[in-house]
Amino acid sequence: MSVSGATMLTYTSEDGSEVTGNPFGMKTNIGFTASGEVNGYTVSYMQTVADQFAGMSSARLSVDMGDMGTVAFDQGSGSGLGTIDDKTPTAAEEIWDGLDGVTTGGLVGNTGASGVFNYVNSFNGTTLNAAVRSGSGTKNADGASSGAGGSAWDFAITTDGSSMGVDGMTAGVGYGENEESDTSGSDKDSTVFANYAVGPVTFGAQFSNLEKGTTAGTDEQAIAWGIAVNINESLSVSYGEREVEYDKPTLADVTEKGEGVAVAYTMGSMKIAGNMNEVSDNDGTAGSTDSMTDIALSFAF
Repeated sequence: MSVSGATMLTYTSEDGSEVTGNPFGMKTNIGFTASGEVNGYTVSYMQTVADQFAGMSSARLSVDMGDMGTVAFDQGSGSGLGTIDDKTPTAAEEIWDGLDGVTTGGLVGNTGASGVFNYVNSFNGTTLNAAVRSGSGTKNADGASSGAGGSAWDFAITTDGSSMGVDGMTAGVGYGENEESDTSGSDKDSTVFANYAVGPVTFGAQFSNLEKGTTAGTDEQAIAWGIAVNINESLSVSYGEREVEYDKPTLADVTEKGEGVAVAYTMGSMKIAGNMNEVSDNDGTAGSTDSMTDIALSFAF
């Protein structure tokens, strides 16, 4: 059994149309990990508690079967397609972090990460990460979940330069389907990304597509790119842009445009990082804008 933790002091400033309130905050994470041999297999467990001990933020029980891969039950740590929701390079948080909107984040990740059975295996530099969920993804400690929603499945396949014969290249593709309910069709998510590193510079791009399972739903297509530069061993900076096209069934289509810059400086176990993100036609609403500035000082222990 081992214990690790981190605490983060933050300063956040919203745009002029929002009430920031007290801009200072603090977040504390405590992580517990344990592992041991059970009938010839390595069984491990992890649990992360965020901010308070009143609720479990994430947990994972996994069985390592060697060459046959790893099987796990995931309650929030991240599985399947959600592990590659946004792989564009950044020095700190993503360019949509802290902005308003329902789908400001990565557009992919059908099963979520609660009540998910997960399978992971690697073959010559290529990794398969698959997840399946039966019924609602609402997290529960015991018994049946009472949350609404249907079953889902998805997967992500990622590879590095060793398997492609291109040093510095990483790439991935993923797909998944999610039943919104027993009476509607399934939402379909897909994504593909590629990153290339040359010396201290990493450039990457990603395309994602969301096809709604109902005729009244709004389909979405996103294309994003980012560049990150390691100035030295301690300092890194990045810049990125993203466009999301909202294909509305009865209204005019709207294209959301966002951009963000990030910087991070690390000194041993201490790190200071900042983001400045902004977006126009936010979440597919014409004329809607939002911006956010965030500075975080973190300590790992």
